[in-house]
Amino acid sequence: MDCQAEVNCGLHLVIQTSSLPEKNKVEFKLNKDTSSFPGRLLQHDLERNYSSRQGDHINLVSSSLSSFPILQRSSEEKILYSDRLSLERQKLTVCPIINGEDHLRLLNFQHNFITRIQNISNLQKLISLDLYDNQIEEISGLSTLRCLRVLLLGKNRIKKISNLENLKSLDVLDLHGNQITKIENINHLCELRVLNLARNFLSHVDNLNGLDSLTELNLRHNQITFVRDVDNLPCLQHLFLSFNNISSFDSVSCLADSSSLSDITFDGNPIAQESWYKHTVLQNMMQLRQLDMKRITEEERRMASVLAKKEEEKKRESHKQSLLKEKKRLTINNVARQWDLQQQRVANIATNEDRKDSDSPQDPCQIDGSTLSAFPEETGPLDSGLNNALQGLSVIDTYLVEVDGDTLSLYGSGALESLDRNWSVQTAGMITTVSFTFIEFDEIVQVLPKLKIKFPNSLHLKFKETNLVMLQQFNALAQLRRIDQLTIDPQGNPVVNFTLWKYYVLFRLSHFSMQKINGTEVTQNDMIMAERLFGILAHVASSELPQYRLISILGDARKKQFQYLLESKGKKPGIINEENNDSKRLVGENTNRATLNYTTRDFYNEKLEEIKEKKKFCKTYIEDLVKEATEINMKNEALQKLWPQMFIELVRDAVIEIRNKNSYMKLCLQQITDQK
Repeated sequence: MDCQAEVNCGLHLVIQTSSLPEKNKVEFKLNKDTSSFPGRLLQHDLERNYSSRQGDHINLVSSSLSSFPILQRSSEEKILYSDRLSLERQKLTVCPIINGEDHLRLLNFQHNFITRIQNISNLQKLISLDLYDNQIEEISGLSTLRCLRVLLLGKNRIKKISNLENLKSLDVLDLHGNQITKIENINHLCELRVLNLARNFLSHVDNLNGLDSLTELNLRHNQITFVRDVDNLPCLQHLFLSFNNISSFDSVSCLADSSSLSDITFDGNPIAQESWYKHTVLQNMMQLRQLDMKRITEEERRMASVLAKKEEEKKRESHKQSLLKEKKRLTINNVARQWDLQQQRVANIATNEDRKDSDSPQDPCQIDGSTLSAFPEETGPLDSGLNNALQGLSVIDTYLVEVDGDTLSLYGSGALESLDRNWSVQTAGMITTVSFTFIEFDEIVQVLPKLKIKFPNSLHLKFKETNLVMLQQFNALAQLRRIDQLTIDPQGNPVVNFTLWKYYVLFRLSHFSMQKINGTEVTQNDMIMAERLFGILAHVASSELPQYRLISILGDARKKQFQYLLESKGKKPGIINEENNDSKRLVGENTNRATLNYTTRDFYNEKLEEIKEKKKFCKTYIEDLVKEATEINMKNEALQKLWPQMFIELVRDAVIEIRNKNSYMKLCLQQITDQK
């Protein structure tokens, strides 16, 4: 039977009963004076069929003074079996009074209907008590049995382990087949070697401290999901956990720290159905000799060791990836905070400028990394599992550069400096998608020429949180080599709120023959609509520009066209045909569209400062010229006033000098001689 098997797996105790001749049958003597209810109770207890058992010569005598039967044995029985007594299968509902049997060592009440342990407190030499298969609901009445070594209470109705305080010499405790939900009140049983708690209602295993002698623990057929404290049992060798709810080795990880455990069972658990089950158990419990009642071979140990090394490498790699992933998350969060602070500062500056006079000097605040560093950094919550490992990571990085497959992701304006790196030809050629996040579009415009050179195969651009606020900004993308796809995330790019922004992109970048915008295929109808909407605008813009300005704008395009014509000479027709589409993208930008360009804010500010300097220089130069002309005019007017008198004096002096001709000639000759 299953119940008997549960006992045998943890207990090896045999209680023998006497075997007297057939003629010596049990005799019952009932007292007729017994009251009706006790009489009926004893009648039920004592009307037994011993056809299957021939043995103990026992008298159970009822008493008018007590509701319990009194057990008496013959002198012959006491002599032959002085230290043991078996009342198995006697249909008892109570424990009888046992007088004159103080020397008993083994007492058997198996397979009765007893509901309470009583009337055995006088059996102080008892070492084995078997109450298997009764109806006991509470452990009691054992406080005087200090010599008890074996207590068998399997298959009863016990709900709680209790009242074992004085049984410090207990060696075997069998409580299988009860209704126990918690392991408790056994920590003082330091001599206990065998504990059977199979077929109970246990959901977890703990509170095993103090069981220093325990060698066998049977927990089969419970509802156990996790195990603790088993590593604190120094002598435990056999642990049976079959048919529970254990689903992972982490829930029983304490077993790996047990140095004495040699035999364990997990069959019937969800964990036993996993492909990694056996190798995981062996690699964590190298001291095991048997697993699920099967001996472990050296080959199995070797395979477990190999898999353990591979698993350890995989864990290290996984841990490394987790650290990198967490650092990436922290860095992106920090970049996002920097971006939010920057946008807030820009908004505040714009508000302040609106309040000031347009000619007043601007607030000398710069939105850059040095300014932002003055703001207190917020520290985001870290995952508990990675908290210790992440202590050495920098979480104040202001940018992030990530290459994932064919995608280059740039977070923060500092990431743009990565375009100056010496990228390998293989990596640069592999990049087809470039993503910009938390970077001002005006800053991106400045590195577009580098992007075109460094990553010639980039076909897809993504913009998220880049402050794309007006259609003119798309004009800057015309300088790239090629764009097949364009993705503008609505987050941080207000330009997507314009109804016609996609059509403007298609019109301005028509020489790229774009295939997708924000994941949507571009159709021929879209191209026609874009031309209708913005074709006239481009024509008006180009016709209103001065000729010198138009030439300066178209200069680069003309140079490209000329260079293309030179390079195409001498090439085979097939090669020219293959490069035809690319050449169209390079030089296909017509005059009208080329006039729609974009000047970044910084470049505009630089030009504005340059214009101011030129104006200042011109103003100073003109003022000097006017001043000089004024002085000349004033001198001229003074001369006009003095000239008549000066002329008279000149004529008078000349007449006086030449009046005496000889004297004048001598004077002239003397002057010539003096000059020599």
